[in-house]
Amino acid sequence: MYVPKESQQKQGSQGASSGKKDGKRKIVAQNKKARHDYAIIDTYEAGLVLTGTEVKSLRQGRASLTDGFVQIDGNEAWLHNAHIPEYSQGTWTNHTVRRKRKLLLHREEIDKLESKSQETGHTIVPLALYFKDGRAKAEIALARGKKEYDKRQTLREKQDRRESDRAIAAVKRKERGA
Repeated sequence: MYVPKESQQKQGSQGASSGKKDGKRKIVAQNKKARHDYAIIDTYEAGLVLTGTEVKSLRQGRASLTDGFVQIDGNEAWLHNAHIPEYSQGTWTNHTVRRKRKLLLHREEIDKLESKSQETGHTIVPLALYFKDGRAKAEIALARGKKEYDKRQTLREKQDRRESDRAIAAVKRKERGA
């Protein structure tokens, strides 16, 4: 196979793209219920402090955030009730399934989240767990709880949008066929 000379790499040297990080996200778990129950005000990306078996279990794509929440304790952010099941090949070193896990955030972000979460009706919820550049990350959000009528309104808007998209697609199909 012929490879042009300018695209060949010298032995031991790194290419232009191998030094950069691509930033792709491999999503492990999402909390869709949070987007339904809360109005998202602001989102943050936080690192996670995990044990080895937790990382292996996450790499198998096994986790749940449905009951999870974030709490600020002593100037540290903690993720509570996130369910990461035990690693199947783990031994006595396996982790506890619903232990609290430390979140890695900048001091300014923690201070801002703490002050906002103390306001009435505000909470911090996890939205997603994912791997970015080989590291486990959590997307967390400062959110305000929705009332029941807000949830119904959101569903109604979603259905209306879906119906209008279907109508537009039907008209386009009809135009192509005629």
